[in-house]
Amino acid sequence: MEFSGPTRRGRHDAAEAAGLDGLLESNGGGGGDAMDVDGDETHGGETQQAHLVTPGEVITRDPAFMRGHGTFTQDQGLVASVAGVVERVNKLVSVRPVKSRYNGEIGDVVVGRITDLGPKRWKVDIRGRQDAVLLLSSISLPGGVQRRKSESDELQMRTFFAEGDMISAEVQAFFQDGAASLQARNLKYGKLRNGSLVIVPSAQIKRSKSHFIALTCGVDIVLGVNGYIWVSKHVPLSPELANQPEGLYTNENEDISHDERETIARVCNVIRALARQNCLVYEAAIVYAYDASLEYAVKDLIKPDVQELVVARAIQFLREATTQ
Repeated sequence: MEFSGPTRRGRHDAAEAAGLDGLLESNGGGGGDAMDVDGDETHGGETQQAHLVTPGEVITRDPAFMRGHGTFTQDQGLVASVAGVVERVNKLVSVRPVKSRYNGEIGDVVVGRITDLGPKRWKVDIRGRQDAVLLLSSISLPGGVQRRKSESDELQMRTFFAEGDMISAEVQAFFQDGAASLQARNLKYGKLRNGSLVIVPSAQIKRSKSHFIALTCGVDIVLGVNGYIWVSKHVPLSPELANQPEGLYTNENEDISHDERETIARVCNVIRALARQNCLVYEAAIVYAYDASLEYAVKDLIKPDVQELVVARAIQFLREATTQ
């Protein structure tokens, strides 16, 4: 179900109000020949629901459509080979799997873990089919100096990022073998600290204008399109940070109080609840689900029945906001 209009926090982007009712909703037309199931099409002013198919299900028997990823032809029909959502671009029909490895796009904000160091590069696990590459020339040096990286910088690579470090970065290109090339030159990218990692299916992350979220409860969220989500204590970023040699790449966490830890844990559990209820994960969904969770203890948010109640209440909040 799609929603639009002002949200509870004011006039919010209408696109942010879509998708909380669930990641996948069947249109009840399984096995039909009608191919007007593109989620971006509208009919009579209403946005059509996603067309969910299962392996072996006939998508269409119209010979005018071409076979795309996740489909095969059988008995003059186009059949789904994976469980997912039918997508159509002109006459090309494909099925986007419900769960799959992350397929990056240029401009995606990702959260990853450093797995290895190489000559002038780091390998980063971003849940893709292969590790991404972060080149030494694609990071900001301590002190904010803009210059070519030297041999001495290469010798100090482990002081910037070491194996096991969590980082945020942006996909800037792809190599010929399909590996993603990352960049972390901006201050908002770099080493992640003071928080906890939440993993959800990448298909449930909604692409938005910004994937850096600052909640009013004092928690920052980096919403990686690859399904890695970093939830941390809010630490203001100042331009002077780039001029501090130890500011960008320190491994020391800030002091985190008990209340702050509890708030971080609550946000983490709320995101897990959204994911387990097959909801899209984005800013508005997290905000409403967090508000709905306040009447429960943090430890209770891992219970399936409580998660279902919290998500249902969040959907109710969103519906009330969009009808105002």
